[in-house]
This record gives sequence, C-alpha cells and structure tokens, in this order.
Amino acid sequence: MTVHPSARPIGAQHPRVRDLLVLRKDGSPGRIMVEGTWEHDRLLTTTATIEAFFWCPEAGIPDVDRYAARAEEVYRISAKLLARLSRKSRSDGLLSIARVPEWRPQTFHFSDHSLVLVADGVEYAGNLGTLIRTADAANADCLVLTSRRARPTHPAVYSASRGTVLSTPIVEFDDIPSAAAWLRSHRFRVHLADPAATGTYRVPRYDGPTAFVVGSEGSGLSRAWHDQGFDAVSIPMLGQADSLNVALSAGILLFEARARKEGW
Repeated sequence: MTVHPSARPIGAQHPRVRDLLVLRKDGSPGRIMVEGTWEHDRLLTTTATIEAFFWCPEAGIPDVDRYAARAEEVYRISAKLLARLSRKSRSDGLLSIARVPEWRPQTFHFSDHSLVLVADGVEYAGNLGTLIRTADAANADCLVLTSRRARPTHPAVYSASRGTVLSTPIVEFDDIPSAAAWLRSHRFRVHLADPAATGTYRVPRYDGPTAFVVGSEGSGLSRAWHDQGFDAVSIPMLGQADSLNVALSAGILLFEARARKEGW
C-alpha cells in the first residue's frame, strides 16, 4: 500500500470531518462528497478541484498517490471514523470533497442542434443523478432545474450520474416564468412531457433549438409550466402502467430529438 507523505491523521473533531458529515447527508452549495474507487477514477478525468482527500489505510486500497496528488489537502482517517463517514455498506476507504462547477444562464450560446432538458420539481437524488447522466449521454447542452427539491450536490447524485454531475452544465432558476423566458429568448421550441397529451413525441420535427420539460415523480409538471402555453407531447403507454419513470421518459425524448437533428 502506498502511503502519501503529506497525509495528516485527523480525528472526528477536525473541521474537515464536520464538512464531510454535512456533505454526507445532503450536500451543500458548490461542493459534493465523492466516495469509492470508480468514483475517484471518474473524478480524476474531470477538471473539478478536489478540496480534500481522505483515505483509510486499513481499507487496503493501493496507489492512493494518484488521487492525493490532485487534492489541495490530504488526510488519513481511522477505520472507526471511516465507518461513521461512509455511505456504503462496505467502503473501500476513499473519500473526497470536490467542487461542483457553477454555470450561469448568460454564458450559453445555442444553435439549431441544441438540446436542453428541464427537470421540474424532481424529488429524489437518484433520479436527478440519472437525469444528469441521460442529458450527458444525449449530448444535451445543459440541464435546467425549476422547483428543485433534490440537491445536485447530494452524494447520491454523483453515483447515479456516474460522475457527470461535474461535467454536465446545470442551470437553476428561481421561478418557472424566468426559465421559460430564458428558453424563449434563445428561440427554443419547448415541449412539455405530459402523459395526458394527445400528440405523441414522434410528431414534432425537432429542427431548431429543442427543450423538453419533465415533471416530478409524484405530481408531474407544475401548473405554472402548462400556463406558459407550450405544446405537450406524450409517450404512448401500451400496457397497464400510465407513465414511465421520469429519467426513462427523458431518455426517450432526448434521443428521439438527437436522432432527428443528427439524421440517424
């Protein structure tokens, strides 16, 4: 096992441990907790700043130098402290605090090939992470959040997004009219995902800047989105279920539009 020479042993009362306990629960603005080997391998492929890296020698993970070398601070923790900090049933002893990039609405420039996913009122961190991963896979320009309930910095978002939360642009608006106005200002054709809509997602041409709005898992889209006067599309349900999981729905819609734009 490699022992990084700059790693300092710390205990439960250290300020950085208190930071981790906050991040472990629900995240905090601008920072996210990363835990695990593949999670750190993915972290190293991004440009994200690693504020602090923590490792437990008793966990037996070799080659920690490559993770520690990217961190501003490096700490050793005991197996007992690891058990308190870890979110996993069996931890491999690697934890980090990473900074999440900040994206501003005014920095974006769009084209007819642009694709945006809007997530309204998403409640669960796992679903939010999967939506981020889906947006990345479809090469969407960004994910827009309205009426947010789950934090993008929740540690479960990192895992569910396969780390793409650090590379996928995410923009949050305080209210739905502001988000709608921003999309209109960039000439987006906005489609509301609504199981009750009469027109299916196969009908539109998707030949300009395209945005899809998906709603929360429980109550669907906010009335305020319907009040904006945008068209609604549906995914036909051929069985007994009346709708699909929000992330699966988003994937179908995004890839349909991407295929049309790219001529697949």
